[in-house]
Amino acid sequence: MDVGQVLFGQTVTISGDVIAQFSRRNDANPKKWVVWDAECQGSGGVVPYRYQAKSFVNSLQWLIGLEIFLLAQDPWRLFFTTDHPNGAPFTCYPQLIRLLMDYDYRLECISQLHPQAVEMTLVKDLKKEFSLYEIAIMTRTAAAQMLGLKDRGHLKAGAIADIAVYHPQKDKEAMFNRADLVFKNGELVVKNGEVQTRKKATTQIMQPHFDSQIRRDVQAYYDQFYNLKLHHFEVENVSAIQTDDERFSAHACGKPYEALNVG
Repeated sequence: MDVGQVLFGQTVTISGDVIAQFSRRNDANPKKWVVWDAECQGSGGVVPYRYQAKSFVNSLQWLIGLEIFLLAQDPWRLFFTTDHPNGAPFTCYPQLIRLLMDYDYRLECISQLHPQAVEMTLVKDLKKEFSLYEIAIMTRTAAAQMLGLKDRGHLKAGAIADIAVYHPQKDKEAMFNRADLVFKNGELVVKNGEVQTRKKATTQIMQPHFDSQIRRDVQAYYDQFYNLKLHHFEVENVSAIQTDDERFSAHACGKPYEALNVG
């Protein structure tokens, strides 16, 4: 389950639902927005937004996400996300981690919410506090397992050694905001919160198996209803510096429900 937690503060919403984004243009904060449509072939909108605790709707969105997290029985099947950037930027993950690990902090935040929204959910009565082990599962191991990234999300022999080291603190937001050490492919890249070196990265992509004959059906659909051809949507090797083989690392799709058997 992809939770898509909402967190209070400034962010920007991005969506291909152009009608919805256009309808939200008056809520833009700051008052700048972009909506586009390309001859009915593609469209989208970018609307900046500030989630506020005093808002009934925003409070309810915040509470619903936490309720899903706290009621879930199996952290192996949760995607730890904020639907970046729609619910909040991923840089807010340390705050979300603290909310899940610290019941007293949750109550402090709940006291600032719209009271009617609070009464509609169970969050104030859910005293569960996630352990560091469960946070590691959701943010590292389970995510890698579900995406089929067999060489990461663990410290076994053969892993690529992407490792973050933190000094234990009571304030988990402060703890996760600043890693003591970060290793990328086994090489030290961050020390005491300061970047030591920058490494050229690759994008991880999934390559799901499918019946190749479906291409014929999709092609027929495009020929009938679109004025663009299917091949117009194919992305060629566009980089003059790196080839696609250098830019992307491909993986087979993961098997989420086998995650519980990881030893």
